[in-house]
Amino acid sequence: MEALQITTSISARSPPSTLPSRATRRASAPPFSVCPSLNRRRANKTAAFATIKERDSEAFLKFQETELVKEEREGVVGSYSVVEEETPPLEREKHSIVFVTAEAAPYSKTGGLGDVCGSLPVALAGRGHRVMVVSPRYLNGVSDEKYANASAIGGPVKVFCFGGEHVVRFFQEYRDGVDWVFVDHPSYHRPGNPYGDALGAFGDNQFRFTLLSHAACEAPLVLALGGFTYGEKCLFLANDWHASLVPVLLAAKYRPHGVYKDARSILVIHNLAHQGVEPSTTYENLGLPPEWYGALEWVFPTWARTHALDKGEAVNVLKGAVVTSDRILTVSEGYSWEITTLEGGHGLYELLSSRKSILNGITNGIDVDDWNPASDEHIPHHYSVDDLSGKALCKAALQKELGLAIRPDCPLIGFIGRLDYQKGTDLIRSALPELLQDDVQFIMLGSGDPDTEQWMRAAESSYKDKFRGWVGFNVPVSHRITAGCDILLMPSRFEPCGLNQLYAMRYGTVPVAHSTGGLRDTIENFDPYANEGSGKGTGWTFYPLSKESMLGALGLAIETYRKYKPSWEGLMKRGMSRDYTWDNAAEQYEQIFQLAFHNPPYVR
Repeated sequence: MEALQITTSISARSPPSTLPSRATRRASAPPFSVCPSLNRRRANKTAAFATIKERDSEAFLKFQETELVKEEREGVVGSYSVVEEETPPLEREKHSIVFVTAEAAPYSKTGGLGDVCGSLPVALAGRGHRVMVVSPRYLNGVSDEKYANASAIGGPVKVFCFGGEHVVRFFQEYRDGVDWVFVDHPSYHRPGNPYGDALGAFGDNQFRFTLLSHAACEAPLVLALGGFTYGEKCLFLANDWHASLVPVLLAAKYRPHGVYKDARSILVIHNLAHQGVEPSTTYENLGLPPEWYGALEWVFPTWARTHALDKGEAVNVLKGAVVTSDRILTVSEGYSWEITTLEGGHGLYELLSSRKSILNGITNGIDVDDWNPASDEHIPHHYSVDDLSGKALCKAALQKELGLAIRPDCPLIGFIGRLDYQKGTDLIRSALPELLQDDVQFIMLGSGDPDTEQWMRAAESSYKDKFRGWVGFNVPVSHRITAGCDILLMPSRFEPCGLNQLYAMRYGTVPVAHSTGGLRDTIENFDPYANEGSGKGTGWTFYPLSKESMLGALGLAIETYRKYKPSWEGLMKRGMSRDYTWDNAAEQYEQIFQLAFHNPPYVR
């Protein structure tokens, strides 16, 4: 895998030995105002320097050397000449970046994808890039009011797919230095979340997100945002399968006609388990030339086919993006490795392994303003790494709110997340009777599998003094649980990045998690003997994924909490001191941007 850090150094050139020294020539050179024609030449060169440096740093270096040699020959030194002092490093190039995503907080959010596409663009804009985020304008759902400040911009745009012509319109809000662009179409106007409702996933999701990808490719060309368009030299960040048609469209529809020939695309994989697979007969709906079918071709294994005559033929839009993207990113370094394995590759591990040279992982950041125990509006008492006293008060308030005994020395364990197989709730169910034999309290917050929801209600009745289950998801309550608990349990089967462990450490709550994906990357196992006995680490990870190993890790955490208070305080403070800001992640993204433009774009 390519190293992320790229450095460029420029060595100083020595002047030809036959010429006088620069100092001598500077002393004998006439004042800048003596010769008007020379002044004009110098002014023109100065302007040329600035223009070339802004557009192409490599061309600037060549221009700089050419002009220096010319002046050495002429014996003329102007105010813009290269001096002997060390040349400062060139600034990192600023890009026109287009995020394409099914959701972006605060406008739409069902999970981590919305968090990333709501925060990373702001961080990149703050670093000087021009940033646009393109996502659907969901109406008649839970977030109608979130689009109140978005105004219609431009005229209607025709998109050709699904056997006909479809008209979309754009709305835009400029906020936090970012152009938030929303694609408006009747297919986005329905109750539910971005992907479905209480009855399941929407049956026309392929159409809805094909429309999004086509519209996103048109937006930089047709929308005059801030007075001018983003133009063709864009960097598209296609997030998950919903936007995966974007890299394919650039390669198949635009570049053959000379459009977007200088653009690049990066596929960002947040969750490889979802790939947008549909029957092969739907390929003609995507608006792609027939000869590009192979890039999306997908064949199910025999065991996965529905009947003997089923050939298993399908189209996989995420696969198409893996083939055609200029770079591929995952939301943690560990996940970038896992998706190249048989167990974690979800059928694409061989293809992803073949593209290892362009595959990297960058751990997500978190919104440190929203998640800040020193100022969080959702928690009853504030605290910080320098003053932890409010943490104990938050614990007591949480115990009181949920009807548990207020016991400062009783370990309070929490779980926050979807109630499904991926999150490992089945392990919690099997381990709870044994865990609650110990003197602990346990809180769960989440919704999902109806059977698990019912189990939570039953467990609360069975363990009235020790267990509380909050069915549903409530943002203020999630903040109070994060602040009030001593331990956060995350037994996920796979976790591309995970955010709850980052929130927990930020709040001095010690994570205990399965060693997978981003959990393994972000949680450092506790070692009490390191640093001359002062210890290191921020929590515990366990492997393999089993009830026994999970209970073993929890046992270590509980024992440390009870018997080794200085070590526990060290765990809390080290976690609270970690840098998981989006600005830190944005700097790493910039290095990938450099790599994307280092090589020519994908061409078939």
